[in-house]
Amino acid sequence: MSDVDVSGSDPPGSDPPGSDEETKFVTMLYREYSRPLLAVVSRLNGGDRQRAEDSVQEVLVRAWRNRAKLDPAAPLLPWLVTVARRLVIDEQRARAARPPEVGDEPLAALPTGDEVDRLLRAVVVGDALDALSTSHREILIETFFRDRTVNQAADVLGIPAGTAKSRVYYALRALRVVLEERGVSA
Repeated sequence: MSDVDVSGSDPPGSDPPGSDEETKFVTMLYREYSRPLLAVVSRLNGGDRQRAEDSVQEVLVRAWRNRAKLDPAAPLLPWLVTVARRLVIDEQRARAARPPEVGDEPLAALPTGDEVDRLLRAVVVGDALDALSTSHREILIETFFRDRTVNQAADVLGIPAGTAKSRVYYALRALRVVLEERGVSA
């Protein structure tokens, strides 16, 4: 039985599909060996009945494909169990080789952006802006919060562009000092 192909390919010179001999062989395989194989494979794969049924079906198909090479005088169950055992091992190795499948549960456990933190940052920055001089607060609001360029902010505030640039520089320095005083670091 060592030359029996367990890979699943059809043997040359086997009975034509649908013949009486083929039907008898498949019927005999199923009747005699499906239950014992199901019990063995279920134990081998940890009790997963669906996988066990799939494995038994594959083992019986391989036996059917190799029927011309099997010794009719030898007991068939040891060969079937060997094929089933190898098949279960191959399936376990294949599952272990790829990452485990997961549902959406791990995503639910991931921390999401906390609105409280965002709100607290907004309050701290707002308080820090209130501590700045009016000219520094206005230039920062125009450039950062209203997303204007320095030249556009200068036009809105009615000041020269050079003055707006220097105010942005000194306003950011003053804001950094105020935030550091309040325990906020960059």
